[in-house]
Amino acid sequence: MDRYPVISADCHAGADLLDYRDYLDPRYREEFDGWAETYVNPFADLTDPDAERNWNSDRRNGELDREGIAGEVIYPNTVPPFFPHGSLAAPPPQTPRELELRWAGLRAHNRWLADFCSLSPDRRAGVGQILLGDLDEAVAEVAHIAKLGLRGGMLLPGVVPGTGIPPLYAEHWEPLWAACEEAGVVVNHHGGSAGPSPTDGWDSSFAVWVYETHWWAHRALWHLILSGALDRHPDLTVVFTEQGAGWIPATLTSLDVATVRYGRPNSAIARFAGPTAGSLTLKPSEYWNRQCYVGASFLRPVECAERHDIGVDRIMWGSDYPHLEGTAPYTREALRHTFSDVPTDEVAAMVGGTAAAVYGFDLEALAPLVDRIGPTVAEVAETLPAVPADASSTAFEADPIRAW
Repeated sequence: MDRYPVISADCHAGADLLDYRDYLDPRYREEFDGWAETYVNPFADLTDPDAERNWNSDRRNGELDREGIAGEVIYPNTVPPFFPHGSLAAPPPQTPRELELRWAGLRAHNRWLADFCSLSPDRRAGVGQILLGDLDEAVAEVAHIAKLGLRGGMLLPGVVPGTGIPPLYAEHWEPLWAACEEAGVVVNHHGGSAGPSPTDGWDSSFAVWVYETHWWAHRALWHLILSGALDRHPDLTVVFTEQGAGWIPATLTSLDVATVRYGRPNSAIARFAGPTAGSLTLKPSEYWNRQCYVGASFLRPVECAERHDIGVDRIMWGSDYPHLEGTAPYTREALRHTFSDVPTDEVAAMVGGTAAAVYGFDLEALAPLVDRIGPTVAEVAETLPAVPADASSTAFEADPIRAW
């Protein structure tokens, strides 16, 4: 192998707001016109000229070519119809009508995304969206996501406490897990969507939110394990994206210890924990190794050093294009920064091979593109002498413990 087939397991895209109109069910279009006329987008990066990177297919491919990225898993980014802001962290709808309209908006996004992926079918795997306010609708949309050919799978929203939606460990969600397993739809859980919004007005609100946001997303791992969902559905694949990677080894060790205690006969803790966790057929770390992956944006060197404890075959590197904290325009430098001293076979797995297997990328079909744009093995193996002075990506952050 001369060049690495690089597949970013974490990119973002979406339509320009008014372009969603034709993808809406016709009965919602007139209401959309009125809503869109007064809507003010709160995100500066979605109102400047570079926002077109979300929907301009040719520009997007050109920029990814320069970065050496042959394939991408596409999460949402722009604002869908009838949402107050981006769907990942939007507050829950307050009325049945609001829920209905948001469903219409997400379905429009999923249809748009299928068309967008069809423009470059070999290099794009779109992640469809659902809502959790109506289980039957969610199950139906999983089938629709599969029918649309969105091989990136389904984006599982987080459940914010106090919203009245059952937590992810509730038996309520059993039909959803079964539907995803049966359809072969990957379940993706992205950081930033599971915790309370920083809207209480205190000066420290956003700092606390930034610190806690990954932890809220991590909870889905132990919810799905301790509820027995992964035990009952061994063919269900779950990916935890853009929420770090260094947390995984300690969390798996903690879960392994906990479930041993829960299964010990006659122990007091087992009586408190209840029967489900104590009856698991595998250790939590074994469920991880069988069914779970991390979409590791951006896998800093300090996290890469833990790759064997995480599982080299569980890690999928991500660039987070087109976000400010993403690796562009220094993706090639970011790859050198993290992987220069890592064996070639391990690099190949983490930067593309595993993502190709999880999301169904055809590496043979991508080979001509990789031959043209892919980073060479020699290039990635060359130590980066210095971080680019204007690099804004957290991929280049130093080991925070040593810095402290």
